[in-house]
Amino acid sequence: MSGKKELDEKKFEFKTEETPSETIKNKELQNLKEIGASEIPRPVSDIYTLPIIGQIEGHGVLPPQTKSTKYEHVIPQLVAIEENPNIKGLLVILNTVGGDVEAGLAIAEMINSLSKPTVSLVVGGGHSIGVPLAVSSQFSFISPTATMIIHPIRMNGLVIGVPQTFEYFRKMQERIISFIVRNSKIGHEKVRELMLQTDELVNDMGTILIGQQAVDVGLIDSIGGISDAISKLRDMINKRQVQ
Repeated sequence: MSGKKELDEKKFEFKTEETPSETIKNKELQNLKEIGASEIPRPVSDIYTLPIIGQIEGHGVLPPQTKSTKYEHVIPQLVAIEENPNIKGLLVILNTVGGDVEAGLAIAEMINSLSKPTVSLVVGGGHSIGVPLAVSSQFSFISPTATMIIHPIRMNGLVIGVPQTFEYFRKMQERIISFIVRNSKIGHEKVRELMLQTDELVNDMGTILIGQQAVDVGLIDSIGGISDAISKLRDMINKRQVQ
């Protein structure tokens, strides 16, 4: 008798399954709860977007509360972009305060050496080692309100004041200047002039460039936003395919 009762109860059991839209919604809510971000589904694109935000983390590990871009994460992505035939172009979005010089310059050199069309867009800020990163692409944009700070390299912690230390700084500075000059329309002497200016920063030498100013000195190619950057990159991809 009990067996028949259990059988009757099972007839009224309904198993509900999530629809695809419900699954996406639940995943977004989970992401929003855990990391404060929502993963928005988008169509498969042949343009890869690489965000470089916060502080560039190098060989030293930054505190967990610091927003950072880790070079050991970015480098494998750039290798994958170069090898993946489905990716036709790279869009680099920058909002960075700078960070580790060696790591930032390494990422900039890798972006610059890609065989595929590349476009960068500075939003918010592209300071310090973010400057070489901004000019590492084949074409660069900056939003009207974005800023870029150009200043000499700095070292945190104890520095031994010997000629060898200053020579190392000089060579490192020259590497950065040479990269910027090679990948933009600005001249070598102009970069040095901007770096050594003393009347704009309170505790440091350097220059703050806002939007159009970065274009006027030849550092960035054009003022623009996300639609301009994508349109330019799409045009570059189409021209490459025709060739």
